[in-house]
Amino acid sequence: MLDHTHDPKRQSFVPSANGHPDFPLQNLPLGVFSPGDGAPRGGVAIGDRILDLPAALATGLFTGEAAKAAEAASGAALNGFLATGAGPRQALRLRLSDLLAQGSPDQDKVEKCLHDAADCTMHLPARIGDYTDFYVGIHHATNVGKQFRPDNPLLPNYKYVPIGYHGRASSIRPSGVPVRRPRGQAKPADAAAPGFGPSQRLDYELELGVWVGPGNDLGEPIRIDEAPSHVGGYCLLNDWSARDIQAWEYQPLGPFLAKNFASTVSAWIVTPEALAPFRIAQPQRPDGDPAPLPYLTDEADRKEGAFDLELEVLLLTPGLREKGLAPHRLAVSNARHMYWTVAQMITHHTSNGCNLQPGDLIGTGTISGPDRESCGSILETTLGGKNPVVLASGEERRFLEDGDEVILRARGRREGYAPIGFGECRAVILPAL
Repeated sequence: MLDHTHDPKRQSFVPSANGHPDFPLQNLPLGVFSPGDGAPRGGVAIGDRILDLPAALATGLFTGEAAKAAEAASGAALNGFLATGAGPRQALRLRLSDLLAQGSPDQDKVEKCLHDAADCTMHLPARIGDYTDFYVGIHHATNVGKQFRPDNPLLPNYKYVPIGYHGRASSIRPSGVPVRRPRGQAKPADAAAPGFGPSQRLDYELELGVWVGPGNDLGEPIRIDEAPSHVGGYCLLNDWSARDIQAWEYQPLGPFLAKNFASTVSAWIVTPEALAPFRIAQPQRPDGDPAPLPYLTDEADRKEGAFDLELEVLLLTPGLREKGLAPHRLAVSNARHMYWTVAQMITHHTSNGCNLQPGDLIGTGTISGPDRESCGSILETTLGGKNPVVLASGEERRFLEDGDEVILRARGRREGYAPIGFGECRAVILPAL
């Protein structure tokens, strides 16, 4: 999957793209945006600009498979583009890389199709029919398990089954849209009965999101060697969680109102091709861990099914904002800490015949690292609120408060390749109604 589009020496005629922390020429993620008061449409991020795909298509800049993909990606949702699969997607990437490169013979035409990103509004990139959240961050699962089950933090099925649950798609919003603090039932440990009111233990979750590409028919599982062809792209995902509501309701049927009030995704779909340089072998399982069952085993997935992606959580509070201080870095983790690969998640998800559809969203679950500095939730960082985070503003945080803004970032870095990012996934917390 590596070709000249990954060449780190390749530059764009768009000045801001060269050295851009997220969107250099080597990335070219797709999204849906509105220029000014215009209608939503498909676009491509390049530095601090956005290429208007329907405008470029109308100018005759695409032909063949690239034109097919560009047309499918020109509307107000990218479901059609995700459904086209790897062939047209790769053809579009090749053509976009040539069109936006320094020395492009079509530079004059392309420049007329560029918008300043700062003047545009980003939307959800696809209509999300279904949303499934997994639990593949083993350090997070262990940390949370220790708080509730000190003697048995990981249940016996964890190392055999890629655990997940069916979430709520209707409450997913793009980066920048505020999140309202939820209300619900909670029962403190010293209370005789539950009460109802605003969550007091609001949390974030640092996750990757996987956009489903071509789907599968109902009743027809996806084999693990076929699973990569069903991935349309990736994003960042913050699966907001009300831990007090969750603790009271999650048994016997698992997450419900503590999770479905809001999830936030970064606005750009980063393609599998853009992430090709950052694929790594699946980390070796600890001695004594069982091998995956045969239906979850594939040699190619074992050799390159994981990712080396730096994942970062920052917090901007009212106090930091008032004093002009920078956001506080809460954690730096890495996607390599996932216990199961994306292919294993997709294969297990469909192993019973469940049908995935283009634009469905899959969350990895919280990706924490092995130490406190790499925890993907504040529940872990503060040990359930026992050890508060102290900020430069003098504020303390045990859980999130109204006015706090959580910012997620992700970067792929590898020697010999240009670093790329996902764009921010951020949202401010509003008071409960």
